[in-house]
Amino acid sequence: MTQTRDLENAGQRAPRIFLVAAEPSGDALAGDLIDALRAARPEVEIAGVGGPEMAKRGAVSPFDISELSVFGLFDGLKIINLVHQRAQETADAAKAFGADAVVLIDSWGFMLRAAWKLREALPDTPLIKYVAPQVFAARRERAKVAADTFDHLLAIHPFDAPYFTEHGMDVSFVGNPALERDLSGDGAAFRARHDIAETDSLLLILFGSRKSELTRLLPRFADAVKRLKIEHPDMKFVTPLASSIAEQAREMIAAEPALSDLIIVESDERRDAFHAADVALACSGTVTLELARLGVPTVAAYRLGWLAWAAARFFLMKSKYISLANIAADEMLIPEHVQTQCRGDVLAQSVGALLDDPARRSDLSRRLREVTDHMRGEGGSPSANAAAAVLSLV
Repeated sequence: MTQTRDLENAGQRAPRIFLVAAEPSGDALAGDLIDALRAARPEVEIAGVGGPEMAKRGAVSPFDISELSVFGLFDGLKIINLVHQRAQETADAAKAFGADAVVLIDSWGFMLRAAWKLREALPDTPLIKYVAPQVFAARRERAKVAADTFDHLLAIHPFDAPYFTEHGMDVSFVGNPALERDLSGDGAAFRARHDIAETDSLLLILFGSRKSELTRLLPRFADAVKRLKIEHPDMKFVTPLASSIAEQAREMIAAEPALSDLIIVESDERRDAFHAADVALACSGTVTLELARLGVPTVAAYRLGWLAWAAARFFLMKSKYISLANIAADEMLIPEHVQTQCRGDVLAQSVGALLDDPARRSDLSRRLREVTDHMRGEGGSPSANAAAAVLSLV
């Protein structure tokens, strides 16, 4: 005991890193970061708030993060009391763990409130924000808020840093972990398992990972599928469901006649489904970048609540595009249909145009791969870069 205390007093004990992830995409980033931290410092101790990816690595969350998986100001207001409660519980858990650093991953609204509570509980502990708020697209004022709240930013885009450094924030560009993740898969085997002929067109449908995304997109995707079946009667449809929406999604799918033959697969078949698809219809988000990396021609869609949309449309949005691949290319490689254009007829027409033009699909596939190769950047893997930055601050 005396020797252990002496080591701790000498600053030689294993670093204790507390990770916070409030959504499935953040949980996936946390899982990759845990692996990288342990590769760099095998003795590192890790705990935190998160989902199944963190739990698989031994960091079991004190509460279910799925209830925090909402998007937009007005959706967030509906659960504001819960957000404050969970933020306090997060701070209490980090303090009990004796965290040497706290990494708060994506999810701006919750992470901001958690950071305030953490600062009260652990005033001398570095608070590291992993993934910047997308101030290049909207809400530029968040850059100053981030600089005032967090000690360091791990940026995943090379164009992030200037928005934050002008406010005095320390920034490390680490690269986008979505571009390092293993996306290998076997499309032919997937088709064989699900009795999909090589000549059949296969549309991959991705409803998102938030319940608000599911409820707003599924009826419109179902309408698009109904229309596509008229022009493409032999087309097959498949969806891998995120665990955060799976139960509700299955109920909603069962209630939509147009989706009666939708092939629903578990997460372990997700990558194979990606490789099997000819075209994807996807909720805009990280998944569109993964699809771009694989060269899958994709139609992206998104809807917000009307008040949130009005605020975004008329006061907040600064970017021409919402898809990162389009922003990086400064070109609409991924057709985007947002809000009033996120309708079944528009989506069906956009998907159908890709299905009917193999040459265009081939060109888009090549160009999407080129763009994501450029976005990957140089140096080590993004997660290894992030781990090195975190450990340097302990």
